Amino acid sequence: MKGLGSSEKGSSWNYATATTKYNGEVLLLAFIQQVNGMTKEEIVKALVEQVVAMGFKIRLITLDAGFYTVDVLNFISQFKYIVAVPVGDVKVFKEFDGDYMTNSKRHRKDEQVKFRLLVYSKEKVRRKRKKRIVYFARATNLDLPKGEVLDLYNKVRGPIETSYRNIKAFLPFTSSTKFVFRMLIFVLAIVLYSLYTVFKGEVGREEFRLLLILLFFPDLFNPEKFTINLVETLIYTIDLFLRR
Repeated sequence: MKGLGSSEKGSSWNYATATTKYNGEVLLLAFIQQVNGMTKEEIVKALVEQVVAMGFKIRLITLDAGFYTVDVLNFISQFKYIVAVPVGDVKVFKEFDGDYMTNSKRHRKDEQVKFRLLVYSKEKVRRKRKKRIVYFARATNLDLPKGEVLDLYNKVRGPIETSYRNIKAFLPFTSSTKFVFRMLIFVLAIVLYSLYTVFKGEVGREEFRLLLILLFFPDLFNPEKFTINLVETLIYTIDLFLRR
């Protein structure tokens, strides 16, 4: 799960998505628009409810550091999970594998969460070839060796991070603040990404984008006509690739 964008100026995209990896492909299962005042827990709950409503069984939840909160941890404790943790929040700057209890001042003692904290280090080379040690942390309830948990998180999150970049590649720049139009554009980007996922063995991403631009360009500045012709164009695109 991750959010796409964080701007209120009309040029970005405030959505959170839930994806899964199946047979080597990253599939987008659910998304939700993030509105002002919405908590991280509400976002995660909404996405989980969408996924469960489709009949899927959740075997593992991985979240990036943006969703590390006490409320989110309390909610996802019913599942197996691995969550990225801002190392500055836990203040453990050494190799570590052990129990950790949150100490949020916004929550009562009985609302705090105990989890297994994993901290590992990486050596990074900065300018002038100066090396420094950087620490990263993960919260989990998995009973697996530390290395396996870290590898599992990277194995799951790596392709998903790539899918976010691919979805953004299909998002056009717009200054429109109209909710309906922006929602339409975002849903369209998800549909196009899904088509690309299906047909990427036949065509490259840039070639695919160019084809879509040629198909949609005449209608992009006419939202009403754009909407009317959307389904017809998508059907034509699918048919075109099926003939390849």
